[in-house]
Amino acid sequence: MQKSILILGACGQIGTELTYALREKYGDNTIIASDIREGNESLMDSGPFELLDATDYNALEEVVAYYEISEVYLMAAMLSATAEKFPMRAWNLNMNSLFNVLNLAKEKKIDKVFWPSSIAVFGSNTPSENTPQNTIMEPSTVYGISKQSGERWCNYYFNKYGVDVRSIRYPGLISWKTMPGGGTTDYAIEIYHKALTSKTYTCFLEKDTKLPMMFMDDAIRATLLLMESDSEDIKIRSSYNLAAMSFSPEEIADSIQSRIPDFNITYDPDFRQEIADSWPNSIDDSQARIDWGWKSEFDLEKTTAEMLDNLAK
Repeated sequence: MQKSILILGACGQIGTELTYALREKYGDNTIIASDIREGNESLMDSGPFELLDATDYNALEEVVAYYEISEVYLMAAMLSATAEKFPMRAWNLNMNSLFNVLNLAKEKKIDKVFWPSSIAVFGSNTPSENTPQNTIMEPSTVYGISKQSGERWCNYYFNKYGVDVRSIRYPGLISWKTMPGGGTTDYAIEIYHKALTSKTYTCFLEKDTKLPMMFMDDAIRATLLLMESDSEDIKIRSSYNLAAMSFSPEEIADSIQSRIPDFNITYDPDFRQEIADSWPNSIDDSQARIDWGWKSEFDLEKTTAEMLDNLAK
């Protein structure tokens, strides 16, 4: 039987590319994109779209019933930097949307749920190098608190009600197809755009702030791999660590300068520096590798080549 999949937050940074990937894999008409606003022209023309508020349970339930949805990818969220400016709005969106989807699964109205967590669940007391799957968290941001809470609820709904919910702790994500959405790692996308347009960039983090990062193609591939894995192979129902590379603003600048020698970077840290300082430098994702065969493909050099080549077109 053909899967019918609903993507909530389909117009965001990850949601847009996830929509394209799922439509390519399963067919345009079986993937229902939705968001509180319309997306770009390419997304809107590629298949069915519904204007939908993920915090509205009744509206969500109607869409699920109308399209006979079997799987939901909940990508709607307010990210770290934006959430610090609007904490209550962020909490409402990030948590109530998750409860709505988990409760639909609990009531057997959908079969499977994907919900993204983040490295923001970790805090300043977390081991910063090769951060383990199970460790001290203590997040310091609204976004991180909502993601840690969400992980516990996902695990609870799996154990209590048998909900097939799956999750990944995404690192910072880099893409040339979509603009960033208000996160602390946004500099790693902005810097490539500025390198090509003005050959100069002022970074909002210190030059030696190393963070876990991932090229979007790897993130999408990991998401699909996780969702296609047999249920018995998914040993963790809170959220899996996921890793590809770690680098600092200085290192990404060096990578760009190898291709654009006259590119220049300066540093003017803002409130996002404190957020970044509470996050890990690198992640141990061995559990994802063992359980469902995860392996990254993009390092910094390959990412820089992909970003500059595609943005220059």
